[in-house]
Amino acid sequence: MTGPNQAEDAFRNRCASAARLLAPFAHHFIARVSFEAQDDEESLEITLRDGPSKPEAVISLAGVRHVGLSKGPGLSGCFVDAISVIHLPRTPLPWPEEAAALVGRSGGPEELVWLRLVGPAEIDVIASILTVYVAMSDDEASTGPTTV
Repeated sequence: MTGPNQAEDAFRNRCASAARLLAPFAHHFIARVSFEAQDDEESLEITLRDGPSKPEAVISLAGVRHVGLSKGPGLSGCFVDAISVIHLPRTPLPWPEEAAALVGRSGGPEELVWLRLVGPAEIDVIASILTVYVAMSDDEASTGPTTV
């Protein structure tokens, strides 16, 4: 059976893994942002693209507690300068002040993750579930297996 410390380590490790996976997607473009609210559960998906020769990423967040968006002239097609994924542990462990100001610290029972996309448009999301999907580029997908 998994103890509370192991579960927290697992969530922290998933956040760190997502941060490493998303790091190469800085300087990609926001292709789509989709927010859905259904049955008291909010979710958000962000698709990052940079043309057919590069892989694309879909960032899926569920259990959304906060969504913040500041945008310039347009969101679609806006490039991303930096991506960060920050683990927000259970109380009473400290959070960054900015994250605490976004959602408060009510002493909730779960850990959260804070995703930030920074560029001409900025997206801040705090959620309880983060999943990252990476698709190979069209060039990679069109390459069939080589035979010798």
